[in-house]
Amino acid sequence: MTLPPSATDRLLSVLLALSQYPILANHIRDLMRRELFKRGLVDQKQFEREVIRKAIKSQEREGLQHPEIEEPAEVWERRKVVVRDQLTDYYFSHHLSFELIEDLIEEALTERGVTNHEALFEFNPEVAPQELLFNQGMMIEKMPPTERKHLEPRLREIKVVLIRNMISDQLRYINIARDWFTISDLAEVRRHKIGHGRIGGKAAGMLLAARILKDSPRAELRENLRTPESYYMASDLMYTFISINNLLHWNDQKYKPEDEMRRDYPKILEEYDQCEFPPGVIQRLETLLTTVGSQPLIVRSSSLLEDNFGTAFAGKYESIFLPNQGNFEDNLKALTGAIARIYASTLNPNALLYRRSKGLQDYDERMAVLIQVVEGNRFSDYYLPDISGVAFSHNQYRWSPQIRQEDGFIRLVWGLGTRAVDRVGNDYPRLIALSHPTLRPSSTVKSIRRYSQQYVDLIDLKDNSLKTLPIREVLTGDYPPLRYLAQVDQDGYFRSIRSRVIDAKPSQLILTFDELLRRTPFAERMRHILTVLEKEYRSPVDIEFIADVVEVDGKPDIRLSLIQCRPLSYMKESNQVSLPQDLDPDHIIFSSSIMVAGGWLEEINYVLFVPPEDYFSLPTQSGRNKLERAIGKLNAALEGENFICVGPGRWGTSNPDLGVHVDYADIFNTKALVELSGGGIGPAPEPSLGTHFFQDLLEGQIFPLATYIGEDHFNRDFFYKTPNRLGEWIQTEPSVQKHLRLIKVDDYRENHHIELVMNGEKGRAMAFLAESPRGRNGRLQ
Repeated sequence: MTLPPSATDRLLSVLLALSQYPILANHIRDLMRRELFKRGLVDQKQFEREVIRKAIKSQEREGLQHPEIEEPAEVWERRKVVVRDQLTDYYFSHHLSFELIEDLIEEALTERGVTNHEALFEFNPEVAPQELLFNQGMMIEKMPPTERKHLEPRLREIKVVLIRNMISDQLRYINIARDWFTISDLAEVRRHKIGHGRIGGKAAGMLLAARILKDSPRAELRENLRTPESYYMASDLMYTFISINNLLHWNDQKYKPEDEMRRDYPKILEEYDQCEFPPGVIQRLETLLTTVGSQPLIVRSSSLLEDNFGTAFAGKYESIFLPNQGNFEDNLKALTGAIARIYASTLNPNALLYRRSKGLQDYDERMAVLIQVVEGNRFSDYYLPDISGVAFSHNQYRWSPQIRQEDGFIRLVWGLGTRAVDRVGNDYPRLIALSHPTLRPSSTVKSIRRYSQQYVDLIDLKDNSLKTLPIREVLTGDYPPLRYLAQVDQDGYFRSIRSRVIDAKPSQLILTFDELLRRTPFAERMRHILTVLEKEYRSPVDIEFIADVVEVDGKPDIRLSLIQCRPLSYMKESNQVSLPQDLDPDHIIFSSSIMVAGGWLEEINYVLFVPPEDYFSLPTQSGRNKLERAIGKLNAALEGENFICVGPGRWGTSNPDLGVHVDYADIFNTKALVELSGGGIGPAPEPSLGTHFFQDLLEGQIFPLATYIGEDHFNRDFFYKTPNRLGEWIQTEPSVQKHLRLIKVDDYRENHHIELVMNGEKGRAMAFLAESPRGRNGRLQ
């Protein structure tokens, strides 16, 4: 007889467990051979001859030409023992029952005075081979509930060890994941994993969220929820890559000064781009490309610290789209190049400075890589999803009092989701408050048109490239879900599209997403997903998603792919604070009435101010770069001081023409970031809610505010006539001092500081002068 697969798995698991007890294992195999010989299933002399023959074959495979003189006698004897045990296991599993092995184990244990039948499970999972953990975990999982009940603690222990070794060692993650993942789930991860280390935070969050939602009681959610086809390059492969390419000389980058980091980084990128991968990794990547065919890919960072509780690393590392439309060699070269660039991004100065600001500089931050098939559809020569975006289970920055914070919000775009998570300089996603999905921050036709999406990110299959194109060049009347995404701009109002025949020019199509919110279950389903995940994570969460509009029995439905989930950082609010009344106008420094969260910042002694007219008058990008670096230096110098930053347009924008182009690493010591608009500066900045930069601010407890000059209060004398203290803190070129001011509050009003009070319920904030306690005047010691 031959054991069925399940029994064979159980036998292998038992034998692997016995390997922890060599003396007992040897005795049990003696008993197994006794049964084989006694029953006439195998001839003992022929068995021994086969042992010698296979042992010699193994010597030949190892390249031994004269084994009788090349191999010591004790090694030869050990070789025969290994072959003899393998043959014993093979013949026993093909001829005898699992029940008999249980009897033989019982006999061996009894001979040694052991009567505890759980001895088979008495091994240390922390040091056991992974194969043993999977086999035993599978065996327990397949048992009837009544039989496995007393083994549940052992099953949980096995799952915890596998999760910690394969996925994440973060305890808050493990405490949730152990209740959801099955051994079968973990085995599926292993089948798609290259290497032996962990798969990192981004992959970990995606898998856990998908597993939680897979058990949803809502059939319509389970049927319309997908996880992209994913492959994982484990974190240990990064160190192999560094070692074989002689890159160890860059390992101390995280301890270098910022200027040196930034000076070295272009050279690091150049060196990593020239590197090679081990043959075994190349072979696995070739298999991956053969499997996915010509489907577009995205190669994403998934570091061990990424998407963790309190440290999202939002946007700090690379994610690279690969159209994957070339020949096999070109596609492989593009894939390995993308992986190398992600490895190099661990040395990106912005990532290193972020780690330093979070006290994580000394952590061994290894990078795993997540490779996914891009979800989407072909439209003409383009490939893109119908909608994508980022959603948050908690919304602290409301643009209307009726919006419920606990229902969350979404940043939504047509096409690839890059425009939803990045604060691009020339475009606007649709912001959706899930408590009131059709309630916009802007209400007039003019403002809706202005703040609608203008560009789309997509993959050009014909040109084999990632592109950003104007909406009017791509969106046409024959786009299948058009009527759910766009409306026609006609005669001063927006007209919904009711049929597949469109009597409008492409330039008249405006992406409003209104019909998506009115006629599909999108908003309600997203609200439900966020509620479920927040409950299970025991924390607010944010997710990234891709979705398509599909027709089911003539009705529109939404098919979702979850591509990321992580705990959400949020501001510690104080909505009980009251705005001061009857203040002398000369005491007010500035006010804000655009999406304010509750809070109170006390004893602000310094204000970093970028004068709008001076900033926008900078004639070259080089000049703006010098200003940005000076802001970063000043941020570092002011560590330990209470200061805020005030400047024109969008802080953190990718387009320097629209605001101050800085990274989180340049401003992480500030207490608030104030964006100025109006008064000739330009329109009110598009809210950065949900962008990677915004997430950094919340994580760092930095309050974002916006002041519209002409409607909000702005004390020009304070900002323009107070002496500039910049030169006392950092050395800069004279030209920079004109464009960057450091204001000491005590210089404007002696023995005073600024208090910044923010009332989230009223959506108002006010910064005003307050007298410092006696003996304190904000002077530096």
